Amino acid sequence: MEAVGHLLQRIWLFFLLFWLGQGRRMAPPGFVESSCRSRIFWMKLNKLLLQGKFFQLEIYDPYSGPVVLDEKLASRCGYVLSQDVWGNPVFRASALGCHVANEADELFSLTVNIKVSSFSSMRAAVTYTYPMYCSYASWASREIVCEENYMEVSVKTDVPAVSNDYTVAWMSALPETHNVAYQQWQLMFVSPSGRKRITVSDAVKLGYSFNNTLSRVYLRAPYHSNESDVSVVSGVNMNMITSTSMYRQRWLLLLIDTTVSCPVDGISFTDTTLTWTVPRVIPTLVVQESTFLSKSIVMGVDDQVIVNPEEMNYLLEYNETHIRITIPIGAEGGKLESSISDGVYGVIYYIDLFLEHMWTDAGWQTTKYTVIKSITTPFMPQIPTVINNTEPEERLFNVAFGHFLPDVSLVAITVGNVPFSLREPQHRSFKIYETPFSNGTKAFILEVSFDDPHVLKEYVNRNETKYTLLVNYTLSVGLEMTLYYHSAEVECVVADIEVPEAVGSCDEENLYLTLPTFGLHQYWDLYLGNKILNQHVALTNGYLAATNSTHLILQIPLFAGGLIYEEVSFQKIKARFDVALRKIRTMETLQMFSISCSFNSSAFIICHPDGTIMVSAQMKTVPAIDMSKTKLRDSSCKPREYNEAHAFFKFHVTTCGTSVRFEGDHIIYENEISYEKETLPRQSIPTITRDPDYRLTVLCYYQAKETLVLGAFSSHPATSPPFGSGTMFPRSNTAAYRRVRQALNVVSRVSKDESFMEFYGPSMAVVKQPMEPVFIEVELKDESPSVELYLENCWVTRSSDFDNSPRWNITVDGCEINGSEFAAEFCPVPVSPRVRHPSHFKRLAVRTLAQQLEQVYVHCLVAACSPTNTQAGSTCRGQCSSSRERKGFPGHPSDSLQGYVLAGPVRIVSPDLR
Repeated sequence: MEAVGHLLQRIWLFFLLFWLGQGRRMAPPGFVESSCRSRIFWMKLNKLLLQGKFFQLEIYDPYSGPVVLDEKLASRCGYVLSQDVWGNPVFRASALGCHVANEADELFSLTVNIKVSSFSSMRAAVTYTYPMYCSYASWASREIVCEENYMEVSVKTDVPAVSNDYTVAWMSALPETHNVAYQQWQLMFVSPSGRKRITVSDAVKLGYSFNNTLSRVYLRAPYHSNESDVSVVSGVNMNMITSTSMYRQRWLLLLIDTTVSCPVDGISFTDTTLTWTVPRVIPTLVVQESTFLSKSIVMGVDDQVIVNPEEMNYLLEYNETHIRITIPIGAEGGKLESSISDGVYGVIYYIDLFLEHMWTDAGWQTTKYTVIKSITTPFMPQIPTVINNTEPEERLFNVAFGHFLPDVSLVAITVGNVPFSLREPQHRSFKIYETPFSNGTKAFILEVSFDDPHVLKEYVNRNETKYTLLVNYTLSVGLEMTLYYHSAEVECVVADIEVPEAVGSCDEENLYLTLPTFGLHQYWDLYLGNKILNQHVALTNGYLAATNSTHLILQIPLFAGGLIYEEVSFQKIKARFDVALRKIRTMETLQMFSISCSFNSSAFIICHPDGTIMVSAQMKTVPAIDMSKTKLRDSSCKPREYNEAHAFFKFHVTTCGTSVRFEGDHIIYENEISYEKETLPRQSIPTITRDPDYRLTVLCYYQAKETLVLGAFSSHPATSPPFGSGTMFPRSNTAAYRRVRQALNVVSRVSKDESFMEFYGPSMAVVKQPMEPVFIEVELKDESPSVELYLENCWVTRSSDFDNSPRWNITVDGCEINGSEFAAEFCPVPVSPRVRHPSHFKRLAVRTLAQQLEQVYVHCLVAACSPTNTQAGSTCRGQCSSSRERKGFPGHPSDSLQGYVLAGPVRIVSPDLR
């Protein structure tokens, strides 16, 4: 046997020298690896040496020349061309392949030409010749190979050898021997369609390959041929060819069972494992199952047998019916590869397995059953995770983005709305780096400072800042370098804001408020009522504001706007100043700063926003007068408090004979404090008085829009304080002054029914039941026909006092509203003998919904407008109709008059008391 081996080596050496002389080259080092495993040639090409190139394999036959390897030739001749899980081209060939040189069924050799070119047409190709050798003598009685593209069965027998004409050239010199040989062998196929007997040459045309060697007969068949059948064995689909090879020579007839059956599925997957199942007993291959005995079961990866599968976390198990191999997804020996499917990131796992099962049974001494399987899992989505490892104390975002396989790279990143390429220098306020994990994956770490301008900052809660990092990752995935995009939003809330605290103080004439300036106009604003306390408001109200690098100091004079007078008498004034600290975005009040002080003041006038006037008058007359006898225009309005030098009055602008007039954007309320002179009788006429003739005029100025009496007056803001400012000056009883425009001349009536034909007289009692409407008419007198009357605000109280509470609104800003106590509805005003100008009338139906009220009054603030100006912001905004839709009417505050009417009392009684 050794002599035969040396002879073959010398022959191959001769051929190699000849090929080198023909321009062929030996493969460069590291380009080709080969082995022989269980009578199968394995050859692997290094993909790194094929980058940017094309290759082609030729199977070299020294007798007939090279044959280009294609799919049809591969399945018929026992060749497989694929690639391993790492992308390296892999070529496998059966030792019984068409072009394999066979020496006594023990030594096998095959030569492959590897052509490499830079062009797809393979022009200018370089050819590398690579011979392979395989020694295999331990043949089983029957050997079955289930490859990716063919099934092969070889059976030991003692039959004279015959060969194909395309493998042995010398057979062409003996045509008669060749023909006789083919006539001696025939194949019998049994399928569901029946039996078919064909010659070997016809079988070759159908894609089969049949031949015999010195001691064996073999049949090679493609999967799913016309003569094959699919059966289910223990839940696994098997592709089966039932065939008998017949050898005939005169009186001799030899029948050989060449049945072959291979699994075509049996693969299942979970999220973490793949399982390959093969039947342990295949009935078509085992005649008597009772005599079946497994001798060995081994598994392998690529061309290597795995002796101890458990060391690689593989599981090889079997029972009476199945052999099962379970592989964890990502296990060693296979390859995980990243992929993108429909914009979703995921992984695919590849592994090349083989299984060898040897058994004996009564029909055959030994059967060696080999299955080679390349397994690819389905696409498995792996949603990347963003892990926020930020440490607030360091004021640094630390964001991990993963886990990814090594075939994923970060190519660009967008922080905020600014894209950054990783090829650019690292941004000075953030950095990006990779961190590996023990399982072979990695994550991308992004560190960004809280103070980076691309980080969003939002003031939240009371004293916290929410830092938001918006990131868009661009990744290159897999060998195809598919781009994958993923966005993330990371937040961190830090208590890093100090809410300011204010300090207050007072002197004889001012209140002072001091507070830190940090955060003002950035996180919060100061509010005086519903207005931002800015420089304009401060100057308008008469405040003095001073700031330094850390604090704001407000000086608020005693009689400046915005003060709240908690206690007022002629002896002292207790004033309070309130300012609110509010969030800029939400207007939420965080803190109320309040300072309250008491002051001594001898003479003052305070005009409250609700129309209340408080006056402390000091009468400096000679001779002195009795301050208890002072009064307002209405002599019933006496001082609330007094002493020898002062008198204190408190009254409403609608009482005590107070008059109203309009000057520009201001409403001026006027009253007088006068003294009731005493006369002393003498013996002669006329009577003389000892008291001086003295009057003190009291004026309160309100900016029309800013007065808070139900918002009844409307105009543009000016420089006056938001509530009334007062003036007092003495004048003679006979002094005259210029009279300006007076308030409206309006009257109100209560109608007996909805016809508005009959009305209750001043002395008549108006009695109504709950839910029964009260019909009120308001008429504008002595005005031009083009002027229109509007009911701006109407409300109901239990008293005739203007500022009585509680009060229930029934119209607001010209629109009727329905509350829980009262409901109102405007009534139409048609032309009639009594109504010449419907625009001078407004009618309202008011229903009482409450049961517990006994007597009520209806108050209305009204306005009259002339359509001479369409400037926005007019007091006359239009009366709402019953459908609640506002009807616009042009007007201008300088062209409008306001007034006030009172209707009532109306007694509300239950039905049994009427």
